[in-house]
Amino acid sequence: MASRLVIPIDKSWEFRQADKTDAEFLPVSQFPTNVHLDLLHHGLIPDPFIGKNELLVQWIGEVPWTYRTSFKAQDVPAGAKAVLAFDGLDTFATVLLNATKILEVDNMFLPERVDVTSLLKEENELVITFDSAYLRGWKLVEKYPDHKWGCWNGDSARLAVRKAQYHFGWDWGPTLLTCGPWRPINLEIYESRIADLSAESVVEKSLKSADVKLVAETEGKADKVRFEIALDGKQIASQTTDCTSGAAAVAFLIQDPELWYPIRYGKQPLYDIKATLLSGEHEVDAISKRIGLRRAQLIQRPLKEQPGTSFFFEVNNIPIYCGGSDWIPADNFIPRISRQKYFDWVKLVAEGNQFMLRVWGGGIYEEQAFYDACDELGILVWQDFMFGCGNYPAWPELLKSIDREARENIKLLRHHPSIIIWAGNNEDYQYQESAGLTYDYENKDAESWLKTDFPARYIYEKVLPDACADLIPGTFYHPGSPWGAGRNTHDATVGDIHQWNVWHGTQEKWQNFDKLVGRFVSEFGMQAFPSVKTIDAYLPLGKDDPDRYPQSSTVDFHNKAEGHERRIALYLVENLRYAPDPLEHFVYSTQLMQGECLASAYRLWKRQWKGPGREYCGGALVWQTNDCWPVTSWSIADYYLRPKLAYFTVKREMAPVSIGITRRTHRHPRDKYTRVHIDEQTQIEVWGSNLTLEDLTVDCVLKAWDVETGEETFSKTVSAKQLLPENRSTEIVALDVPVRKQNVGEEGRTVVAAYLVQTDGKQIARYVNWPEPLKYLHLQKPKELRAQLNADATAVEISAEVPVKGVALECEDDGVTFDDNLVDIVPGEVVTIGVKGASAGTKIETRYLGML
Repeated sequence: MASRLVIPIDKSWEFRQADKTDAEFLPVSQFPTNVHLDLLHHGLIPDPFIGKNELLVQWIGEVPWTYRTSFKAQDVPAGAKAVLAFDGLDTFATVLLNATKILEVDNMFLPERVDVTSLLKEENELVITFDSAYLRGWKLVEKYPDHKWGCWNGDSARLAVRKAQYHFGWDWGPTLLTCGPWRPINLEIYESRIADLSAESVVEKSLKSADVKLVAETEGKADKVRFEIALDGKQIASQTTDCTSGAAAVAFLIQDPELWYPIRYGKQPLYDIKATLLSGEHEVDAISKRIGLRRAQLIQRPLKEQPGTSFFFEVNNIPIYCGGSDWIPADNFIPRISRQKYFDWVKLVAEGNQFMLRVWGGGIYEEQAFYDACDELGILVWQDFMFGCGNYPAWPELLKSIDREARENIKLLRHHPSIIIWAGNNEDYQYQESAGLTYDYENKDAESWLKTDFPARYIYEKVLPDACADLIPGTFYHPGSPWGAGRNTHDATVGDIHQWNVWHGTQEKWQNFDKLVGRFVSEFGMQAFPSVKTIDAYLPLGKDDPDRYPQSSTVDFHNKAEGHERRIALYLVENLRYAPDPLEHFVYSTQLMQGECLASAYRLWKRQWKGPGREYCGGALVWQTNDCWPVTSWSIADYYLRPKLAYFTVKREMAPVSIGITRRTHRHPRDKYTRVHIDEQTQIEVWGSNLTLEDLTVDCVLKAWDVETGEETFSKTVSAKQLLPENRSTEIVALDVPVRKQNVGEEGRTVVAAYLVQTDGKQIARYVNWPEPLKYLHLQKPKELRAQLNADATAVEISAEVPVKGVALECEDDGVTFDDNLVDIVPGEVVTIGVKGASAGTKIETRYLGML
């Protein structure tokens, strides 16, 4: 029996507009591909990411496109078959092989396999015609008028189409309706093959052993499978077993396994598993994957002293405070995201002290390279199924397609140790509440759900959990995000919430984030402009463009959020003294605002991680990690992987050890009528957060300065030999703002810095607290703000003689990167920031609040 032969069908592809039969076919730019990339390659369309060119390319999504290639095929031996395997076609496609229709598809997320043995010739022509997903979507909407169509973002046509939903436009992305062969196509010739290799592992609570069950699904006549497990190239287990009924399975017991841990809590060893299909002694096929052995659980249990239940993840018996971010596709044109770019993105997340990425339900089941990077770097993954922000229909054929989609993608991804939860959708239960759709949580008759005006419940509470139970029984399934076991999705005492009352909703002040906490906050955010370099890149004339100012129509076009002008202005005007010109300082102001806002959320919510039984907040995922094009959005790093300043404030708040301060003003009228005789007390509360797995003993030192004179007014160890128990936040002290004289206004001009200092004198945490809003402060411009490279150009040393808020380091050279940024400076202290890519002649510039 011959071995399985895999021939990539990736050469000689051509494309043209399908309804223009007189148009010539043109070669594709790459493979896999999509139509926008190919049109761009030939200069037939302007770059949709530049200026307002998005408007000029909308026609592409409303016409059909044809792709074709010719390929030679080897003879198919007697008893063997030839299969064309399509890993992904976007989205409505008709496939002809040698003028015979072999396949029609309508789901971008489904791989397909077609037996073409009888059609294969020596020379073959493969033709794929893609119909308009946008127009097909609207036809389906019209076909099912009884469904209550409605959504946030994009338009209702997307709900009928199993295509990446963000392609229809979102409040951070353009409307670019792609089509094309977006994943590989291969010709396979074989008598027998391994269709899938899966691993189900159970690590005992003691962590001393792991049961690993390997299953190979097979096709054809081969009679045995050899299973192997190796670590670091060394085989640790092997067994050969018979195939029966298209499957073979073995179980291994691994003693003292090398466990996979999230970043900072241990290493990320990956075991190589391999299944080899045997016909007699002859190897006819093999498949390999990498797995990690870990014990992962979602802990939902009653809490001490507060209502509801916890919601936090435990890996290898370690509770993890999941500070992280939400991931959207890294480009509108997915085939051009390289494996290296995926790694660079995940590395940026890991270096930013984040523990989790949530793959959002309006994008794609990501490429293997993304999860490989998460596996290797120790980033946990919350994986949504691909539904978002709408009332999805559920006619029978669509349900069948969704069931297949779920099962195929679970099979593709289930070996990744980084994925520890699957969720049914993004905000569809919130949409249900907003639109007043029928939902009775107590009604458990699944078939009856299909007869309501919220039939998608059947998808989230029947189809998807059934698929997970069958294929990944050891991984937690969560019906939606947010979701709280049938309670209102805004219920902060159970499940996860999306906290959008800062920016959206009631537009709360970010200083009130402590009142907006949830058991797990899987979305929250604040917008900021991207790097000025990124703005210059999308302006048609770059630095010379007449629209190079914050309120220009082109800059506004590169912000898709409704009402963004008002909301950015609202949060700026409430907090900062700023001006729209020059552009560089306005961009800085928005990034300072975002940095302050997000740091406030992480700091205040992590304070509620108080140890066993008091895990009042188990995680915070900021919306969002990244962008799919150059845009002003909620991202903490822009399309070109340029971190915004908030990236660094989040990184500091999620450090292994941190210290936090909040200010509260308490007003006490002396009687119930007076407006005059009111005692006012401004206090600071100080706490330490220790996310390490060792108890720490530290001194807590407070210092204070007059912001207007720079005079130090207070310096004291307020808690000596303070115990910070492992993996929790601990209250340290509450005291009046240290001023020389109370109630004469000094509280509003006093800056307080808190430090955690080890017994050997080493400072391990630092935070500077300012009176807010910052716009009321009479900030002094430093006579000498020193930001100087050290002798070997590996660090920048920053100091000033007065308190300086929000010092940002900038460098024209993109190859120069900083380990930290947006730091507050106080007199008598030198802040050292690591730098990479600099040399003695590198010019480092600074920007700070109040410099203009």
